[in-house]
Amino acid sequence: MRTVDEIHERLTAAFTPTVLEVEDESEMHRGHSGFREGGESHFRVVIRAPALAGMGRIARHRAIHQALGPIMTRIHALAVDAA
Repeated sequence: MRTVDEIHERLTAAFTPTVLEVEDESEMHRGHSGFREGGESHFRVVIRAPALAGMGRIARHRAIHQALGPIMTRIHALAVDAA
C-alpha cells in the first residue's frame, strides 16, 4: 500500500474528518535531505475534524503523529494544516 493511502486510512479511522487531503510532495524536494527516489518521503496533510477542533496547534500535531504511528518512521517531512 502506498504511504499516501496509509496516511489517509489512519487519519480517517482516528478522526473521521470532514476534510482530508494528503499529498506526496516528495518530488518538490529532489536534491534535498531525506529525498528518496520514487517519492514517499515528504507529505502535506490538510485535515478538518471535530475531534481536533478544541485542541491547540501542538496538541493537534501530536494527535496526528500518534495516529500515524509507525508510518512516521518512514516519513522525512510532514507538513500539517489542521483544525
